[in-house]
Amino acid sequence: MPDLRDGLLYRSGLLSDDQIEAAEALLASLVADGIETVRLSFVDQHGVMRGKTLMREALEGVFRGGMAMTSTLLLKDTSHSTVFPVWGAGAGIGGGRLEGAGDVLVVPDPDSFHRLPWVPGSAALLGDLAYKDGTAMPFCTRGSLRRAESALGDAGYDMLCGLELEFTIQRVVEDRLTHDHGGIPGAPPETAPLNHGYQYLTEARFGLLEPILDTLRRNAQGMGLPLRTIEIEFGPSQVEMVFAPQSPLAQADAMVGFRAMVKEVCAQQGLHASFMCRPAQPHAVPSGWHLHQSLVDRSTGGNAMQSPDASLTDTASGWIAGLLEHAVEGCLLSTPTVNGYKRHAPGMLAPDRVQWARDNKGAMLRALIGADDAASRIENRIAEPAANPYLHIAAQIFAGLDGLSRGLSAPPPVAHPYCSDAPTLPRSMGDALEAFQASAFFRDKLGDDVVDWLSHIKRAEWERYLATVSDWEQREYFTLF
Repeated sequence: MPDLRDGLLYRSGLLSDDQIEAAEALLASLVADGIETVRLSFVDQHGVMRGKTLMREALEGVFRGGMAMTSTLLLKDTSHSTVFPVWGAGAGIGGGRLEGAGDVLVVPDPDSFHRLPWVPGSAALLGDLAYKDGTAMPFCTRGSLRRAESALGDAGYDMLCGLELEFTIQRVVEDRLTHDHGGIPGAPPETAPLNHGYQYLTEARFGLLEPILDTLRRNAQGMGLPLRTIEIEFGPSQVEMVFAPQSPLAQADAMVGFRAMVKEVCAQQGLHASFMCRPAQPHAVPSGWHLHQSLVDRSTGGNAMQSPDASLTDTASGWIAGLLEHAVEGCLLSTPTVNGYKRHAPGMLAPDRVQWARDNKGAMLRALIGADDAASRIENRIAEPAANPYLHIAAQIFAGLDGLSRGLSAPPPVAHPYCSDAPTLPRSMGDALEAFQASAFFRDKLGDDVVDWLSHIKRAEWERYLATVSDWEQREYFTLF
């Protein structure tokens, strides 16, 4: 049995004694379990998994010294273009430690190990990021959520998160995998819907999609994901999958693994799955990501949002107030794409203002609190499915905790969310970017380096968008002037 405690990761405190024991047990089981390869990934700033596939025999060395990963992966926008001057002095970020496209380390988390049911003999691990000398780095989004969970524990609470995740599955008509369609980014495929949509929750629509939905369900369960329901949504080829409550880190891990599995399995069957919020397709309905959140009081073990008469507890009231106060400056984390802001409009079952309601799907926050209901919780409907779950959930924790620590109280709930005088959410990524970059709150909670890093990347995307001549401009002006 190997002793992994002589490696850099343990000596640097990047792996705990419990993790070392779990890693040693994992290494001992690989042969018997028929595992031949292991995909080791980290989750980048966009919530995208990036990594390498290791032969089984290489995993022991990675648990000792980590896996080298090119640092420019942390410096790319959504086109996969590096947007920092890595060949100049200092690289513009990270105090010079990311200069020259050098390596960082991926630190494998043995507790994240799971099989990949659609790839015989293969499994996967998630990892955190560190500098190559073994010191922790601020640009690890999984680490940001770990710090938020730690702050929540210091305040005497644990959190349970439930996910409702909407996305589309479409048939590929033309894959556009030709040389002239390559580039940064490459051309998207041409697709057609698997159903016409607009028959919400009808069994007939489910029947049309059941072959692929059943395949996705079996793979999700084979990965150990806490899938609870599968639902037909409003739009053409639009579905929703709901996850049972878990801890924040477990739920974020589940979400990134689920998104990757769905895209990979669908591609193998000639289908295209997309978590893009609002595809440029006729009759498309925007997809959202609804985050349910409740707090467990560590001193009692009870739900701190549960009340005997459905009133807001002080904890629920303070948590709502904190989420509302920091919604605008945190919108870049909940809605990190240009496209996501085209969902924030009346009539789309999506929020456009900073407000809460009792049970109204047009409000940003929905208080699902019944009399003596052990499942009492707050649902935040602001996020798009493309959001990085580590950053969004961390922002929720920090914002809610701020409301509790300052003794804030929720304002009165709204009855008509699209007619209220509540402050509006940002209408564009540019507006959200300005609010986030100027946020003293998130600079304190996430760190100046993280805020500047994310802001720089998102500004590169925003400026590319502004420089692009749209179809709307061509139709509006080309003939008129």
